[in-house]
Amino acid sequence: MPKILMIDDDTELCQLVAEYLALDGLSFEAVHDGQAGLERIQTAAADLILLDVMLPTLDGLSVLKALRAGPYCPVLMLTARGDDIDRILGLELGADDYLAKPFNPRELVARIKAILRRVELLQQEPSHAVSLIHINDLSLNTQNRQVLCAEHPISLTATEFQLLEMLMRKAGEVISKEELSKVVLGRRLQMYDRSLDMHISNIRKKLAQFSPNEKIQTLRGSGYLFLSDGH
Repeated sequence: MPKILMIDDDTELCQLVAEYLALDGLSFEAVHDGQAGLERIQTAAADLILLDVMLPTLDGLSVLKALRAGPYCPVLMLTARGDDIDRILGLELGADDYLAKPFNPRELVARIKAILRRVELLQQEPSHAVSLIHINDLSLNTQNRQVLCAEHPISLTATEFQLLEMLMRKAGEVISKEELSKVVLGRRLQMYDRSLDMHISNIRKKLAQFSPNEKIQTLRGSGYLFLSDGH
């Protein structure tokens, strides 16, 4: 049973989320301030963390930054509606997705399930799929979930890994944002939703540390293209 840890000081919201997640067979625990949440994560493993940005003692972005310095655990950020800066910062720091408050609990459950599926896909790669993809100085191995750029290991979130895998498997082909959003994020592309762009930007930054060659090209109005020739 997947365990969900929610770090949010809104106790009524936590209770509502607990009721909805229980209907879907998900284990749930809530902590109501940032420092206590970080300490709880270090003592009890969770399969996914729901992390509010505005928290007492330690804000959500600081908690996320500390989390990303340790072993990977998927994080869904909860932000105030219209607060684009927090969303962008959260994604830059390695959040797997975000959801603006107030939200429909059914939408939250759908987002949680989509993230858990992405993590599960990395752990249960179909036997017919090629497990090692190597293009120029970049290699991606789906069996051990390892990415090497110029022989240097690259740490990616589950979302980033699946995006990069999809782009590399279709190297030389343009993949629309709509298709990437449906396959990887598990939802239709929404107007003004920059999460896909931010995930791609994060991948580019991580690869650029060890390779000067452009690998992912943005085709405005069309989508993204992984450059198979390395230029």
